[in-house]
Amino acid sequence: MSPLFLVLLITFTSATTQALAGGARSGHGRLLKSRTYLSPPISLRPGSVSNKWYSDVAFPRGHLALKSFNGEVVDARGAPVPLHETYLHHWLVAPYYAATTSGGGEERRRQRPNAGVCGGLLGQYFGLGAETRRTATWVPDPYGVEIGNPEAPPEGYEERWSLNVHAIDTRGAADRAGCTECRCDLYNVTVDEDGRRIGAGYAGGTHCCYDQTRCAVEGGFGGGEPRELFLRYTVMWLDWSDAAVVPVMIYILDVTDTALLEGKSEPECKLEYTVEECSPESRARNDCVDVKVTKEVLPRGGDVVYAVGHQHAGGVGTSLHGEDGRLLCWSTPTYGDGEEAGNEAGYVVGMSSCYPEPGTVKVRDGEALTVVSNYTGERRRTGVMGHFYILVADEQELPAPTKQQRPSSSLCFSFPVPWCVVPPWVSGYLQ
Repeated sequence: MSPLFLVLLITFTSATTQALAGGARSGHGRLLKSRTYLSPPISLRPGSVSNKWYSDVAFPRGHLALKSFNGEVVDARGAPVPLHETYLHHWLVAPYYAATTSGGGEERRRQRPNAGVCGGLLGQYFGLGAETRRTATWVPDPYGVEIGNPEAPPEGYEERWSLNVHAIDTRGAADRAGCTECRCDLYNVTVDEDGRRIGAGYAGGTHCCYDQTRCAVEGGFGGGEPRELFLRYTVMWLDWSDAAVVPVMIYILDVTDTALLEGKSEPECKLEYTVEECSPESRARNDCVDVKVTKEVLPRGGDVVYAVGHQHAGGVGTSLHGEDGRLLCWSTPTYGDGEEAGNEAGYVVGMSSCYPEPGTVKVRDGEALTVVSNYTGERRRTGVMGHFYILVADEQELPAPTKQQRPSSSLCFSFPVPWCVVPPWVSGYLQ
């Protein structure tokens, strides 16, 4: 496959999925509700890191269908803060059950992770990073993420929400890219957040840029004044009783989980990995892309209704495939080329999202899905990620496709794994 054809494919798929995202928002008209909140204040001075979990944060209450969640870092005036000043490594939001009564040494809190295979490590319901401002999170109709079911909590518990914000202040950074990649030498740490010694082979990642650490800054910024920032987040929802909503299951897949490939019974999600600089031989062949591939089993299948990848700077696209090699989603990063918030040069400022036509993209119970994450190898990068967030609904009865709706044949390839250029949700637009 030629590089030009690959670029055209990425551009076409990204444009199509984003167009579908823009056309997907109906939300049952006036029944759709929206509210914007602020996180607790985040205090950062040049080079410093905040990575805290906040419990019982402001969130819509009641039996609801979540339709969208997104956020961005703002200052005390409400002005968006650009990534080259404060890098948003990630934000995560997740529900939990909290005891409403005390007594008897009972457990006061119970986690409520999503349905994914990575358990508590990737248990969030929504989560993004630097790409947050330009990534569609809309859950298409008639689907929704069910929350607040009064029958769901154990007796004596109620549903609450927690928020994690991992932000790195890079004003005056000695090496801004190195700080955002959490290179251990720049943070001058030898132990991780739990006090365990960091191994000699670990060059960078979240074990080195935890809460209250500080990245190296240039002279003159050492005593920089802290400033107060916030995550401003907007939630959109429907009251569960106001519309016929089909609930979805949330799965988050991680390309670092090689347990299935290695014949292990339990997942081993590592969350991040290092991309090594490509060899001179690879450069000479113009083949300087690091390709990481893994397989993970989806416990329960159904209709895929939404999918999006998560990559850091250096990413050139990530894809998700069914067991037979069919392409389920290709998600590509958008890079900024300016200075303003949402268009910061050199940063991933968006990821394309996939919105299949309802009922056209299906996965089976126990199907092994393939995750492919591609990064440029022009230099070494630490702490990169290759995740896929997908929403799956139980199969619904849908009308048979008309002749005009019938997908055309797909064009398939075998590299890096068997996959097809024209997935069902795109082929319908090529008739």
